Amino acid sequence: MLIDQPIRSGQSVVFERGDITVLGSVASGAEVMAGGSVHVYGTLRGRAIAGLSGHPGARIFCSKLQAELLAIDGVYQTADDMPAKVLGKPVQAWLDGEQMKISVLD
Repeated sequence: MLIDQPIRSGQSVVFERGDITVLGSVASGAEVMAGGSVHVYGTLRGRAIAGLSGHPGARIFCSKLQAELLAIDGVYQTADDMPAKVLGKPVQAWLDGEQMKISVLD
């Protein structure tokens, strides 16, 4: 699913059959939930949930991480748990077993 506008606070976008690509930002208080991966070509301030339908290979990508919550296949990290070195940077998040990894994209 391709969304070519920002996701505003209070909005929820759900697509259980595959990936979601957002060409804008995801505001604080908004959420994007995908059965596959989530791609945000803007700032991710809200919540991104990937692998909604039991897909541990799903990933989350964003151009600038300021998220309230990231979740993949039921494993999640809140803003308080995210390493400071990745905040405000372009990142990808994925699962390594039962642990979520977040790395800066070069």
